[in-house]
Amino acid sequence: MFQFRRVFFVLGLGLLLTACSDSPKEDFIDRMDKEHQGDAPVENAAQNLSQSTEVTGEEVQYATVNGQEITGYLAKSDKGTALPGIIVIHEWWGLNDNIRMMTDKLAGEGYTALAVDLYKGKVAESPDSAGTFARSVNDDEAVDNLTQAYGFLMEKEGANNIGVIGWCFGGAWSLQTALTHPDKIDATVIYYGRLVTDTEQLKKLQMPVLGIFGEEDEGIPVEQVKEFESALNEVDVENNIHIYEGADHAFANPSGTRYNKQVAEDAWDKTIRFFEDNLK
Repeated sequence: MFQFRRVFFVLGLGLLLTACSDSPKEDFIDRMDKEHQGDAPVENAAQNLSQSTEVTGEEVQYATVNGQEITGYLAKSDKGTALPGIIVIHEWWGLNDNIRMMTDKLAGEGYTALAVDLYKGKVAESPDSAGTFARSVNDDEAVDNLTQAYGFLMEKEGANNIGVIGWCFGGAWSLQTALTHPDKIDATVIYYGRLVTDTEQLKKLQMPVLGIFGEEDEGIPVEQVKEFESALNEVDVENNIHIYEGADHAFANPSGTRYNKQVAEDAWDKTIRFFEDNLK
């Protein structure tokens, strides 16, 4: 039965991505190229973030997309079994050690967290390669990947509620995952990702949305964030949208000059409280 649902969602969201994105994929990635010039994933964004419990982590095969096995990183809290699940979507660098540690930190708050891999094993070490990898992602395959991640957490890990979180490239896919599974995803967190402001699409959402953005982010302009917030309010989707004064794109990742420690830690606290309120 889940296989049938997965095919249905893949076909449906393939059309959705084409129809309702406010800016074309190429334009978004072009803007990310500009925002990330000079950056490199050299440090770990989670190194100063606390967690409540110890976790166990392992590489797992959670999906098969177009005949290729997909490996992600699964972290589990030591608090018990059948915990709420979180789909973790990497930023445009790929599934690197930074994302694995962020996944550990989330799991350490009492979750089963699965970091997906939309780049099929590739990890970027420069903005040029990151842009190349992001452009190579097939939308239908990414939807299939994420839908199988949902099924893995629900069916194999026994997750009783499931949320999704992503940063940058992953922030856009966090929203798209929610639009794919509007009656199944229980909480959505978007860190400075590409947005949808079409109320006809957004009114499908049945879960609360937390949005984290930077005032100085030229890739995701404040005007678009406010339009997104207004559209959510118009269709009565519960939301908390935060625009941090003085913060730029990628402020939650210290692998570049835009990292803002104080803002990143405040955003993390909001993220943990949001998941606590809506998944437990």
